[in-house]
Amino acid sequence: MPTPVLTTEGYQKLQDELEYLRTTRREQIAQRLHEAIEGGELLDNAELEAAKNEQAFVEGSIKELEILLATARVVDEAEIDKETVQVGNRVTIQEIGATQKEEYVIVGAAEADPTLGKISNESPMGKALLGKRVGDKVQIEAPAGAYTVKVLKVDL
Repeated sequence: MPTPVLTTEGYQKLQDELEYLRTTRREQIAQRLHEAIEGGELLDNAELEAAKNEQAFVEGSIKELEILLATARVVDEAEIDKETVQVGNRVTIQEIGATQKEEYVIVGAAEADPTLGKISNESPMGKALLGKRVGDKVQIEAPAGAYTVKVLKVDL
C-alpha cells in the first residue's frame, strides 16, 4: 500500500477534524448515551442502540485519521517545483479542441474534492499529469474514454 500523501493544508484540515471528533463529537455522543440510558427500558431502547452505533462509527473514524496522519508524507511547500506537476501544484490545462481552460490542485487522495478543484494524485487525471511540464500534451484515460489535454500553467 503506497504511503498517503498530504499537502500542509490537507494535513491541518484532517488534524482539526480529528481534534473535533476526539472532543466535541465524543462529548455529544456521551451525552446522547447518558440520555438514552436515563430514558428507560434498556432491553428495547432504539435510541441507545443508535447512540452506540454512532459511537462505534466515530471511534472508527478517529482510528482511521490517527493512522492516516501518522503514516502520511506531508509535502513541503518549499520543495514543490513550479516546473513539473506534482502534489501541491495548481495546474491549468485545456482539452485539445476545446476553448475552456480548467484549473486543478493536485492533492493526496485523502483530501481530494473535485467540486473544489482538488484532484487526487491517484485519479486518472492526477496520475497522467504528474511529472508533466508546461506545453506537454497528456492523454488521460477516463471512464468515459480517453482525451488529450495540454498543460498551460504550473504554479503553487
